[in-house]
Amino acid sequence: MSKAIKYYYDFLSQPSRALWIAMQMSKTPFEDCPVALRKQEQLTDEYKKINRFQKVPAIVDGDFQLGESVSIVRYLSDKGVFSEQLYPKSLQGRARVDEFLEWQHFNVRFVCSLFFRQVWLLPAKGLAPAPKPEAVQKLIKDVEANLGLVERIWLEKDFLIGDKLTVADIFGASEINQMKLCQYNVNEKQFPKVAKWLERVREATNPYHDEAHSFLYKVSKQSAKAKI
Repeated sequence: MSKAIKYYYDFLSQPSRALWIAMQMSKTPFEDCPVALRKQEQLTDEYKKINRFQKVPAIVDGDFQLGESVSIVRYLSDKGVFSEQLYPKSLQGRARVDEFLEWQHFNVRFVCSLFFRQVWLLPAKGLAPAPKPEAVQKLIKDVEANLGLVERIWLEKDFLIGDKLTVADIFGASEINQMKLCQYNVNEKQFPKVAKWLERVREATNPYHDEAHSFLYKVSKQSAKAKI
């Protein structure tokens, strides 16, 4: 029997959460290998041997090492240990999922990650002061421009690629949910399709969704109380 794939991740990382949820739903056998980003464990020489990019997530399958979440999805699918519903094997079905995963890098992921980094991560680490209100509003404007694209272009049906959940939904929702740490929640009146879609993704992926987002929810609630 071959050894289980080692999965290196941290739930603070959007793609780490998304891939963990997808692997759980796919019943992909893997060994938990947490990497504490807050302790900068990804920057150690030991971890650099696992992932030369020194980021999460990453996998080790025997003597094969791989970083970058989307590449990992494709590898696990081709290996036959990933849900065909979440990541289709048909040429056109897979292409549609890939279309969103490629699109989001310079759209949803880019603006949501920038917002998270500038508003929460860097100030929390003491690496930068809290941004001024006008800077925050500029970041929010960019985020909402992309939420508008998701609303108008991608959500013609219940999920991003039609009527069924795929990894595109899990990855996209994880990026948007990350902004809860910044006390940003999607406005249901402004983006009704996005708000309902986020809830559908949560329902379709639970209990794994809530487990993966437990830290995010906890810190978000603590921050909200601190502002009262």
